[in-house]
Amino acid sequence: MNIFLTYMILGISLAAPIGPVNAAQLNRGIKKGFFHAWIFGIGALLADLLYMMLVYFGVIHFIDSSFMKTFLWIFGFFVLIYSGIESLLSIREIHIRNDASLKNSGLSSFLSGFVMSVSNPLTIMFWLGIYGSVLAKTVSSSSINQLLLYSAAIIFGILIWDFTMAAVSSYARKFLHSKILIAISFLSSLSMIGFGIYFGCQAWVILF
Repeated sequence: MNIFLTYMILGISLAAPIGPVNAAQLNRGIKKGFFHAWIFGIGALLADLLYMMLVYFGVIHFIDSSFMKTFLWIFGFFVLIYSGIESLLSIREIHIRNDASLKNSGLSSFLSGFVMSVSNPLTIMFWLGIYGSVLAKTVSSSSINQLLLYSAAIIFGILIWDFTMAAVSSYARKFLHSKILIAISFLSSLSMIGFGIYFGCQAWVILF
């Protein structure tokens, strides 16, 4: 149980640093509420699971090549710049949505979370460094069942953080003044654009 809790905390630590995915999830929760923020996080988690499987099967070494890194930096640049600008343009749409709109656009939130996370080169670096080291250590000293247990603990930690982010953004949406929500949404949008510019600079460095 102690080992499970250790890896669960590792999952929370992996998900907690403020980055483009967290900024986008916070923004979505403020604008659309808990459901959309949580579904966005589930989409991002699916990307994490994809990279965990790639690390496990060794395919991550192909993704870690210069060509793929450059492609992902550029793709991440466009995704974040587009998402940030779109978020800025819709910043005054912060209001309570009805249940029908939640059902109709839940898939959009899920896909947005997946695309933003899977196109984030920082996600690859996290999984290559953290899960890669966990995999190497576990394979050499433990069984496959233990590896699955540790992986499940990491995923559970990420789920806890996603739920927390969704709850915090939803709580803020209900209890904070609309001007404060707009300010938070504005800052998170700028954060996405800032990360997008950073991704673009990284692609430029590799290319030139």
